[in-house]
Amino acid sequence: MPQRDIITVDLVPAAGSRFQPTGFPDLGAAQFKRWHGAQWEECLLVESAQSMANHLESAAWDRAASAPVPAMAALPYVRVVGTDGAFLASSRTEAHRLASAFVKDSAVDGRGMRTVIRERLGMVDDRPLAPRRIAAAIFRLDPMCLVHGVFFAEPASVWPGQPKVARALTAFVEAHDVQAAVSGGVKRDEVRHQIAEGAGGAAEGYGSVPFHRTEWVARTIQASFALDLDQLGSYGLPNEAADLLAAAARFEVRSLLDRGLRLRTACDLVPVDPEQVDRQLLPQAELVDEIDRLSQACAGLWDTPPVLEVVWSPEAAKKKQKDA
Repeated sequence: MPQRDIITVDLVPAAGSRFQPTGFPDLGAAQFKRWHGAQWEECLLVESAQSMANHLESAAWDRAASAPVPAMAALPYVRVVGTDGAFLASSRTEAHRLASAFVKDSAVDGRGMRTVIRERLGMVDDRPLAPRRIAAAIFRLDPMCLVHGVFFAEPASVWPGQPKVARALTAFVEAHDVQAAVSGGVKRDEVRHQIAEGAGGAAEGYGSVPFHRTEWVARTIQASFALDLDQLGSYGLPNEAADLLAAAARFEVRSLLDRGLRLRTACDLVPVDPEQVDRQLLPQAELVDEIDRLSQACAGLWDTPPVLEVVWSPEAAKKKQKDA
């Protein structure tokens, strides 16, 4: 049985040939070299693993409805609402998932979520962590945390043992054999043609300000996805549960590729050959049927109803931070 499900897809800009890679304030574009053929070639990290995890999760979330897409609606997750019942956040949309501040600082039936999570995961002082019990408890709260990872990083007094689940689905986008495409522009001020001293300048948004811009072109752009099937099996869950996690992960990958990777304003990428995707992934409709079948088989592994709704308030959050 394969231990990894590796999916690679060649991409191209949806329009034109230029694209904008991810950038960092103190680094700029993430450039690196790789050995290709008989020489080193210039490459770029177009999208990082942490950013791709966010894109994959968004492919399974309906922002307009503030809920999972129908294919994922049967799976548990934690839904955070305000004291007025309005949706605020969830374990599917927050960067730290179950370890998000909005989740941890909420309450359910008058009990703080830190206490609820700690009890469900079986975390107690002076005891080693029980990884399989933790995995079963996380599966009951939000199975996708076993796909995308979660880290309870607060002090041991809050989270004994500080349990951590690594990503089982890792993705990134690279561009190979790249060249810079340098351009520029100007922010024009049609009202104030010259700025008097002390009258406000570019820092305040006045005046005409020229700027430079660096985009890139590449010989190839490739998205890579690695699903660790061995990790999914290590959770000790029933086979149907491990299969459900794999099907949900593949559904996110397929959904993201089918709609195109619009990673940012100047980085809109689509598969070069849709048949390359078809050779590696089932069609969305078949993945939806698989998720539906496996969700029904796993219904006894989570609560009824599966969605845990918790209440967050700024006052309670301030008190928890003060007491911490």
